[in-house]
Amino acid sequence: MILDVHAHYWPDANAFAPDTLRQAERARGGPVDLVTDYADYWAHAPEGTRVIVFGGKARLSGFWQEDDIVARFAASDPERVIGFLTVDLSQPGWMDELERGHRDLGLRGVKLLPMYAGFYPHDRKFDPFWQYVSRHRLPVLLHTGTTFISQAPLDCTLPRHLDEVAIRFPEAVIIMAHLGHPYEGEAIVIARKHPHVYTDLSALHYRPWQLFHSLMLVGEYHVWPKILFGTDYPFTNVNETIEGLKSLCQREMGGFRLPEDEIEAVIHRDSYPLLFG
Repeated sequence: MILDVHAHYWPDANAFAPDTLRQAERARGGPVDLVTDYADYWAHAPEGTRVIVFGGKARLSGFWQEDDIVARFAASDPERVIGFLTVDLSQPGWMDELERGHRDLGLRGVKLLPMYAGFYPHDRKFDPFWQYVSRHRLPVLLHTGTTFISQAPLDCTLPRHLDEVAIRFPEAVIIMAHLGHPYEGEAIVIARKHPHVYTDLSALHYRPWQLFHSLMLVGEYHVWPKILFGTDYPFTNVNETIEGLKSLCQREMGGFRLPEDEIEAVIHRDSYPLLFG
């Protein structure tokens, strides 16, 4: 069984401002179609794959999709799809949206976009957020790492900010997306020190030189069990990600090789009990 912990659900382009779509071309060095097609997703995933999906809310960067859309999609395929809500903590009314998404829509976790929305997740004014997700055991997946959006402040995305969150809220289940790239070292040491903090490998396999060295660091810090499988669909898909990760094991750099058994463990890790208890 494969659980993809990181996939978007954008059934049309209405979730994005026109400028956001233009800037997205920087993500892969050319045009990127952000509209998702889950028939295509399942066609490029092994049988038995499950997926966590979410939309996104970040006024600063021109992302906004209501949680109802994600909830309807998750409800249409509950055996394979787990829906997460999203909130923009810089905007008024986020607590109402958090409670509605959880209680009324039945969404199972939260996706935050601190950099894209321009807020710091460790700001004490957001303690009520972390209290709520801790009390209800809602996993929180946060974007950490770089971006293609000019107006999104990189400082908001640094994994180090989540160290303070995890110290104050040790029961909060946190996933740092994208191994925090290019701040992988921060993400790795923070995942190591906090029992409920994890990181995913989404959208990294197409940067093999960078990912190889990052995973060598994962091994040196003994945090393989904290690494979760993710794709960042539609930027890539499940089969491409699996192939990319496995291909790293065929490489040798400076006399170093990655352990095939650890890569296989990441691909097939049952993350469900880690995230949902």
